[in-house]
Amino acid sequence: MHDVFLQLGSNIGDRKKYLDEAVSLITFELGLINNISKVYESTPWGVEGQQKYLNQILQINYKFEPLDLLKSILDIESRMGRKRIEKWGERVIDIDIVFYGNEEISSPNLTIPHYDWKKRDFFIACLKEISCPFVEGNG
Repeated sequence: MHDVFLQLGSNIGDRKKYLDEAVSLITFELGLINNISKVYESTPWGVEGQQKYLNQILQINYKFEPLDLLKSILDIESRMGRKRIEKWGERVIDIDIVFYGNEEISSPNLTIPHYDWKKRDFFIACLKEISCPFVEGNG
C-alpha cells in the first residue's frame, strides 16, 4: 500500500457539490480516505477573471501503480464533466496527485511530487492540517 495525497479543486457551478462528489467517487473506486482537510478557497493560478476555487486535500492508501492511479483520476474527472480546453482553464473538478509515498516521478504524463505544491498556499495549509509527513510544521 502507498500513502497518497490528492488535491481536489473546483471553480465552476456548485463547487462544494463537485468536491463532495469527487470524495465519494474516490472512496468508492480508489480506496478509503484516511484523512481529509477542510475546504479552502483560493484565487485561480496563472489566469485572471475566473471564479475562485474551492480546494481540499485527502489522504488514501492505494495499492496499485502511480500510472494506474492517474488513469483512474482522469476517468473520474471526465465522468464528472471536466473538459480540458485550455491550460489553467475553469473546471468542475481537478484532481492532482500531490504525493505518492516517497516516489519521485518525472515523465511527460506525470510528475510526483506535484510540480508546484510548495508555491501554493492552499496546498501547504491543507497538507499541514492533515499532518502530511512531507511538510514541515505539521498539525
